[in-house]
Amino acid sequence: MDILNINLGQLLGIDISADFMLLVLAALVVVLIIVMIVNAAKTSKLKKAYKTFMSGKDVKSLEDELADKFKKLDSVFETTKDNRDNIKLINEKMQFTFQKSGMIKYDAFNEMGGKLSFALALLNQMNDGVLLNAMHTREGCYTYIKEIVDGNSYIVLSKEEEMALAIAKGEMPQPKEQD
Repeated sequence: MDILNINLGQLLGIDISADFMLLVLAALVVVLIIVMIVNAAKTSKLKKAYKTFMSGKDVKSLEDELADKFKKLDSVFETTKDNRDNIKLINEKMQFTFQKSGMIKYDAFNEMGGKLSFALALLNQMNDGVLLNAMHTREGCYTYIKEIVDGNSYIVLSKEEEMALAIAKGEMPQPKEQD
């Protein structure tokens, strides 16, 4: 026992008794046994999961199943690419369709009631489009159309037409009450 004490004492530069070393080693063995039990439990769980996964399957059927999944995944990627291309095409075409509208109903003439006349502005994303003005009189209904380029008309607009155009461009809200 003195030889162990002398060698450790010389090696570490401290005096360690054999009893203390025995207690430290016993504690270390207990910790290692606990770690070993935990690892055995985890390994057992993993083996059960593997057996469940592999039950009823041979290597060839599992390989075929994985190949089938990859084919389906390739199909999903191709469909996604096609959808992206279609969405891009739709967005390009949408720039030239009427996306904005504004309408004002009004009485074209004082003797007429019921607000049967209207001005309707239809614009695309770049504020190009048309402005329709339907004026109702006792003799009939007259419809006029004016071209709108970049949110403006080359022809002078009436007050109602200007309001319909402003609504379509989002510069003023649609009036709540239009009888």
